[in-house]
Amino acid sequence: MTTTLSERVSQSAFDGSMLRVVFLCDLHEGTQQQFFDAYEQMRHQVATVPGHISDQLCQSFENPSQWLITSEWESAPHYFAWVNSDEHIEQVRPLSVCMRSNKALKYTVLRETGRPSDKRLQAAPRLGSGVVRHALTFTVKPGSEPKVAALLADYASPAARVDAQTRLARTTLFMHGNRVVRTVEIEGDLMAALRHVAKQPEVRAVEEAINPYLVQDRDLDDPESARMFFMRAALPAVHHIAATEADEPDVRRHAVYYPAKPGCGTAVAKFLARQDEQAAQDPASPVRSSTLFQRDDLVVRLLDVRGPLDADPDLAFGVRGRRKAAVLARLLAVPAASAARLLDQQTMTLVTDRRAPAEH
Repeated sequence: MTTTLSERVSQSAFDGSMLRVVFLCDLHEGTQQQFFDAYEQMRHQVATVPGHISDQLCQSFENPSQWLITSEWESAPHYFAWVNSDEHIEQVRPLSVCMRSNKALKYTVLRETGRPSDKRLQAAPRLGSGVVRHALTFTVKPGSEPKVAALLADYASPAARVDAQTRLARTTLFMHGNRVVRTVEIEGDLMAALRHVAKQPEVRAVEEAINPYLVQDRDLDDPESARMFFMRAALPAVHHIAATEADEPDVRRHAVYYPAKPGCGTAVAKFLARQDEQAAQDPASPVRSSTLFQRDDLVVRLLDVRGPLDADPDLAFGVRGRRKAAVLARLLAVPAASAARLLDQQTMTLVTDRRAPAEH
């Protein structure tokens, strides 16, 4: 059976469909009123955020410590623009101190029954492979890059199996100048996997070792300091498309860094998403998969490519087609140049790429 484009797309924030976010949290005993008061303050602020439609606060009927917040957004980019902002981090701080644990789930809406709706609905189900993709990014002090790269490359991999449903599939680290990007692929629950990794002594030792070199200070023994650091470091996946999910020979992983002009990050990500969708229609394309990670004006494109990356610079940089390079150049905060030169300048250096062994 021939794989269609819709079957290849496993994730996209740019289809225009409405987003529903489900936020589950378990509170410390005795903080219910404090949490409620903090929410009362925050909800009026969130109501003015562009793209916000509505939200609800619910308390468990069986267990008063379990709460649920659901919110609706006109589209995923509206939500990501808010949740990745410093404004959001400050708004949720009074809530976070009440939480023992929390989990956010994001869904695009396919159908709505029981009330008239002129909202944008997702046209059809997307198919995926059960893999969740996420990334973290942070900067280190200039001059410390070789030391940080050595530390990040030299550590014992944590156990891949998290629980019966969750498994670490792949971790890849890149650097570009003093910026570090760590991408992870997880089968199952993202938050369970991240908590599992954070508890591993070999990982904790590396995190502690790079602390002196970080531009943003953090104290991993202080839950609030660690939470703030990782909130600001989160680099969510906003689009993914793959020609195939199966391993192929001679396929290598690369990352390309696209620093956007102020306010142009979403436009850059949308542009690259369209380019990758078009490229995926060509079965002979050497790009076997592409994942776009975006936070504000920082965009990283993770590529699995068959053969040399520079064999087709236009395709690899995402500017194949008439005038595409000129369009992207107007959105980037780097000097205009040929695709080959930009690819050479903006390709990130691979630090380590680790796959979990296959399970039998």
